[in-house]
Amino acid sequence: MTEAIRTTCAYCGVGCGISATPTGPRSVIIKGDEAHPANGGRLCSKGTHLGETVGLTGRLLHPMIGNKRASWDKALDLVAKKFRETVERYGPDSVAFYVSGQLMTEDYYVANKLMKGFIGSANIDTNSRLCMSSAVAGHNRAFGEDVVPASYDDLEEADLIVLVGSNTAWCHPIVYQRIQAARAARGTKLVVIDPRRTETCEGADLHLAVKPGTDVALMNGLLAWVAAQGITDPAYMADHVNAPEGFWEHIRDGHDLWTTAKTCDIAPALLEQFYKLFAATPRTVTLFSQGINQSIRGTDQVNAIINVHLATGRIGKPGAAPFSITGQPNAMGGREVGGLASTLAAHMDFAPDNVARVGRFWAAPTMATKPGLKAVDLFRAINEGRIKALWIMATNPAVSLPDAGRVREALEAVPFLVVSDIMADTDSSTHADVRLPAAGWGEKDGTVTNSDRTVSRQRPFLALPGEAKPDWWIVTQVARRMGWRNAFAYDRPADIWREHARLTAYQNDGARLLNLRAQATIGNDAYDAMEPFRWGGGRVFADGRFTTPDGKARLVLTKQMDIQEPLKQWPMTLNTGRYRDQWHTMSRTGLAPKLARHREEPLVEIHPRDAEELGIVDRDLARVQTAQGNSIFRVCVSDGQRPGEIFTPIHWTDQTSSGGRTGLLPRPLVDPHSGQPGFKSTPASVEKVATEWKGFLILRGAEPVRLPCLWATKVTVPGGALYEIAGNGDPARLEAFLPKGDRVEAMDMTRGTRRVAIISEGRLRGVLFVTRTGLLPSRDWLIRQLEVEGVGGSVLAARGPGSQPDKGATICVCFDIGLNQIVAAIRDQQLVDVPAVGKALGAGTNCGSCRPAIANILAQAQSTQETLHAAE
Repeated sequence: MTEAIRTTCAYCGVGCGISATPTGPRSVIIKGDEAHPANGGRLCSKGTHLGETVGLTGRLLHPMIGNKRASWDKALDLVAKKFRETVERYGPDSVAFYVSGQLMTEDYYVANKLMKGFIGSANIDTNSRLCMSSAVAGHNRAFGEDVVPASYDDLEEADLIVLVGSNTAWCHPIVYQRIQAARAARGTKLVVIDPRRTETCEGADLHLAVKPGTDVALMNGLLAWVAAQGITDPAYMADHVNAPEGFWEHIRDGHDLWTTAKTCDIAPALLEQFYKLFAATPRTVTLFSQGINQSIRGTDQVNAIINVHLATGRIGKPGAAPFSITGQPNAMGGREVGGLASTLAAHMDFAPDNVARVGRFWAAPTMATKPGLKAVDLFRAINEGRIKALWIMATNPAVSLPDAGRVREALEAVPFLVVSDIMADTDSSTHADVRLPAAGWGEKDGTVTNSDRTVSRQRPFLALPGEAKPDWWIVTQVARRMGWRNAFAYDRPADIWREHARLTAYQNDGARLLNLRAQATIGNDAYDAMEPFRWGGGRVFADGRFTTPDGKARLVLTKQMDIQEPLKQWPMTLNTGRYRDQWHTMSRTGLAPKLARHREEPLVEIHPRDAEELGIVDRDLARVQTAQGNSIFRVCVSDGQRPGEIFTPIHWTDQTSSGGRTGLLPRPLVDPHSGQPGFKSTPASVEKVATEWKGFLILRGAEPVRLPCLWATKVTVPGGALYEIAGNGDPARLEAFLPKGDRVEAMDMTRGTRRVAIISEGRLRGVLFVTRTGLLPSRDWLIRQLEVEGVGGSVLAARGPGSQPDKGATICVCFDIGLNQIVAAIRDQQLVDVPAVGKALGAGTNCGSCRPAIANILAQAQSTQETLHAAE
């Protein structure tokens, strides 16, 4: 075993430190880095199981031109030639880059420099546009700069934490753990504002299930209420805050308690309870995430939150701040170097003096002078024929962008498409003219910045596989081939980091808080040994000075958008989001068998009342349809949904399911300030999809198959893959996908059940179980047989000798504990709280992501017991 390498997690913007100890060429032991300030050794389920994702399954290992392997020289020469010729013929705005928060800051920097300083266009945008650009726009409007005015340490110092549009327990589990630790240590109150009752709501002091899109009304109502109660801070505002003309009149007009409660569709008493709690608690942190940002009024929603904090002086103080928590590991780093089409570089915009300043620093021949196309507009421009060459780096827009059907048309239509990725086949790369193999997590070398401005090193602990190369190297090589060798003469990431640091400090007289002057001369060894640090210090704006021309923050006049009433054709409202144990389009988490078991299939969650009216029951299949497209999902009937609203996950792709394609559904409507799409409120309809049979297929090995049936969803399991299937017609055609070997089978004509197993040399190679009217057995025992020797025909019984109780749906991924096991332990051992369940089973004692679910199971068990007692 080699020495542990300190690096940073590949997933969300919490930016957890990891200690990675390689145990072989493609194996590693993962632990939390106890010295890292973000997590102090804690890891969520995704981070805990990163070791399961570093294999080479599905990896792109060589450059490809079309479907043929090519040398790096040939591929890079072709990319440089096509981009150079396109610019010469159609101008610099005819090309574009679409990049990703999965890139290192150094990768981002060279891509941005190439496009904005040398190609001469600002047509470089990032998938971070989809998750936090409204926060960027809101920060700039309020503070004069994109600065998050909080740190995770504020969570331990707050007396009230308000989570707005954030399922923190699932999407930022370590932040949620820190919140729960603060509640236990100091009695911190927790309020959750979310249309859905998620696991984050379990144990909260208050949950406000507001109507989607009413956050501006809620926050303007709060500001009107605290102003009427005399809770604002006039002295702070006089010294440090400017308000536009008519601001307070606007706040007072139509934002009384009763009107606000009606707009938000919540009880006035609950709203007043929240307002009183906020007013009485000066140390308040308001954390907001995608529920706020992913709206066609996202920027106004951000500013409505910031307005309340500015007006009450709850900023720049311990435990008091508005706090945007980002989605990706380096969304913040991309913001710092200018990875968004709407910014130039180093927190500078396209003002003429900034364009001239950056041009001098880069010695750039052709500076971009205006913002470029934001993500949705960029792909629309391709369909309109305005973009002739596109380079996608480390992202999958055919899945993640709204109205993904149109995005696919754009990828097919663009004359020249380059994709740099770690995976050989994605929904986007299937359209590429050139595919370039990029370094993956564990192989990358660079820096990332998390949600509270902490810069951390991501260090390699695995060798680059095949011919894979770092993204910064790939971009640099293309730039050199386009004629700019001296400007891109980087030999290592440290060279790029130093240049980025110098640019943040260049002619920066305090107009921007982002200033990495101390890093500008860092040596290579010091770069390698870099400890995490937070730029701007621990508490920005503590002196009350902001980076506006007059040094004052700005209240922003925000307006509640008109809430559309249900339409006859589209009576439901679609909300989209993440699952606890999956990440983006599952190119990484989809490789981890344990992570796959929490939510095996893409579900549409629907309220029981709506399900009854539609004739839908739990576990049915249903088609979700919008004006943009449609896709089929497995049904989950849940009273956590508001009536009239549905929820679907963003993760599934054509590589993993015949349905579950959420990206096909949302409208391509964006916030007018940030360009961020509104993923949270698309008009939709739901209808039941009838099938004649259902079943599952289990195959040994990692080679994927495309099954010819209505519903087929792949689930990675130890030793192979499980496919949940359903359809119409004769299911016998699926037998063609079984491998070769000795065949054993059984049929039940009464129930229309067929069971087939393929065994070779005593090893199970595959099983197919289908039924028309009968029940299907648990898959767990059969899955375990993929790694067992001496398997016989009794495998068709789908269970071993003796009692084989079904563990139920996986609740604790870390220890593979199922729902039925937890319920049985609660009943048999009379367990009364989450720690007791942890002591009995281990569930919830590692990453803690499942603790809210365990608490909910305990509550349901207690309710059932009370009902039984009452009946007696």
